[in-house]
Amino acid sequence: MQDRPPHRVVVLALEGLLPFELGIPHRIFGRPTDARGRPLYEVVTCSVRPPGPVRTDADFSIFVENGPEALATADTVVVPASYELGPVYDEGRLTDELAAAFAHLRPGTRLVSICTGGFVLAAAGFLDGRPATTHWSNAAHFQRLFPRVRVDADVLFVDDGDVLTSAGVAAGIDLCLHIVRRDHGTAVANDVARRTVVPPHRDGGQAQYIERPLPEPQLASTSGARTWALVRLHEPIQLRDMAERQSMSVRTFTRRFREETGISPGQWLVRQRVELARHLLESTDLSVDQVARDAGFGTAQSMRQHLQSALGVAPTVYRRTFRAGAAPTG
Repeated sequence: MQDRPPHRVVVLALEGLLPFELGIPHRIFGRPTDARGRPLYEVVTCSVRPPGPVRTDADFSIFVENGPEALATADTVVVPASYELGPVYDEGRLTDELAAAFAHLRPGTRLVSICTGGFVLAAAGFLDGRPATTHWSNAAHFQRLFPRVRVDADVLFVDDGDVLTSAGVAAGIDLCLHIVRRDHGTAVANDVARRTVVPPHRDGGQAQYIERPLPEPQLASTSGARTWALVRLHEPIQLRDMAERQSMSVRTFTRRFREETGISPGQWLVRQRVELARHLLESTDLSVDQVARDAGFGTAQSMRQHLQSALGVAPTVYRRTFRAGAAPTG
């Protein structure tokens, strides 16, 4: 069987780009390798102009060696943020250069944006009728400018299949890790996260980062209850049990938990159980019924419903796709 070439990721560098966000795809996609140590992705950078310098929002420019023709070779295109989007941000329309660059895209190319890069995808019409997100501080303007886009300002990223968008800055790391996880499974993504010294998955959404009055300093954190619950996911866990761990009323605990994580305790528990089920499906030969019990779902039917809602696939399909050693996707 002939080896597949690495999945080609082309990063579009725009004038006024943020260097940190430009580097995220290279850092995350440049790490994964298969069992023989071969790269699973190839990452290249291009601009909308012939090779040359591109301004950043810092006190330096970068030299980009590829013009827009590189977009025609992409399996995935990533559009990081820029502070100089001009009519894209102000009027919701592409510049002639951007329109000409996107004309190089092949049908079926996966599209990804980081932060205000979503404005570029929306101006090109790729987000019409789709769910999407961007940095919470730009979300209201984004929705006004693109009323056909279903904007969710609370989440860290949105996966809508072949088009994915993320919130600002570090949420680009979350999204790129999610893509690695989707392409090659949890073990590969966790290895990348470990070597990058970032969490493989962050709980909650942007709500926890929006500026709000500080909670009273005498109020205790709910982190102890989360730590306690993580080692007992296989057991029934009631909200009152978690609240009692922090010596709080259920009402106070629920409010504090949402302030700290951006989601409810129940939503958090489901997410942790889904992640545990994914790990067990990938790394063990346990039956689906046993995985459901060990992950705290109780029954295979309950786990099937939750995985279908969270991942869009049934447990058996997920296991078949992401078992360790499975052939990487192209």
